[in-house]
Amino acid sequence: MYPTDLTETQWQFIEKVLLPQERKRKHSLQQIWNALFYLVK
Repeated sequence: MYPTDLTETQWQFIEKVLLPQERKRKHSLQQIWNALFYLVK
């Protein structure tokens, strides 16, 4: 876990905004968001 990772509460808020995907993902959207925040810090 990195300091830039989203908390569970923050992720639940973002997850409500995203449209559910039919296709199974290799990586969860939460992992992708955390990676993006890590890269832009």
